[in-house]
Amino acid sequence: MNHRELTARIKALVRERRGIWLAHNYQRPEIQDGADLTGDSLALSMAAAKTDAELIVFCGVHFMAESAAILSPRKRVLLPRVDAGCPMADMITAEQLVAAKRERPDRTVVTYVNSSAAVKAESDVCCTSANALRVVEAVDGEDIFFVPDQNLAQWVAAQTKKKVEWWRGFCPTHHHLRADHVREAKKRYPGAAVVVHPECRPEVTALADVVASTSGMLKWAKTATVKRALIGTEEGLLHGLRKANPAIEYLLIDEEILICPNMKLTTLDDVLAALENPDACTITVPDDIRRRAKTALDRMLEIG
Repeated sequence: MNHRELTARIKALVRERRGIWLAHNYQRPEIQDGADLTGDSLALSMAAAKTDAELIVFCGVHFMAESAAILSPRKRVLLPRVDAGCPMADMITAEQLVAAKRERPDRTVVTYVNSSAAVKAESDVCCTSANALRVVEAVDGEDIFFVPDQNLAQWVAAQTKKKVEWWRGFCPTHHHLRADHVREAKKRYPGAAVVVHPECRPEVTALADVVASTSGMLKWAKTATVKRALIGTEEGLLHGLRKANPAIEYLLIDEEILICPNMKLTTLDDVLAALENPDACTITVPDDIRRRAKTALDRMLEIG
């Protein structure tokens, strides 16, 4: 079947099973176009939780499907590619966080949502890339331990008077982008706006005109008046950016680095296979972990 036929078959099965099809902003274009909702990982899970859907098909990576399961314990959550992981989320385990907390008993643990359910369960509060600064500013205490992303942590630390210590995790896709890559791109395209994700290194964000989450970049694009933008995030977002404002020419700062192999694993064939054999790709979170992880997420939502 071609993409059009596969999409039609998938949509029919999703409707038949009272489901909702979610796609992260970094997924393949045909996945984004077919999905019922496209967006940031946590925003998708929150939106799905508010629906009466009985089934969630999440095209993303493992921690995203876990977040959906945390927020929708009565819904079945499918991850079409169960091998689609997140290297940054894998850089810290719950056991490592527990040990680190023992050494820092007075620090508030702020955990990026790009983490496992088990790590969230050991955290005081969660955050997203969009609200990380707001969460850090709002929580009690002046000493923060931020996990697992060192780059997002440093971006926050530069904007707050609180003392922020961080775990040495990172997103390889963003972390491997260097300041030299930005400078070279700016030379090739003088006058272009530089828009990067806060998961990038501090020396990269320092060269940017805009530092924003994927949802923040899409919001920026809708009203931007620039002719050309150099983008420093995963390649999949360009599809959404071009839809948001086709008048802008969007170029990756580096076409080889800014591709996440895990985000590109899922195909339409995988989505169809998941619906035809849901037992092979159902994601569950043990109830004790789910409850504690949800508490950390709820504290974030209370902050707003």
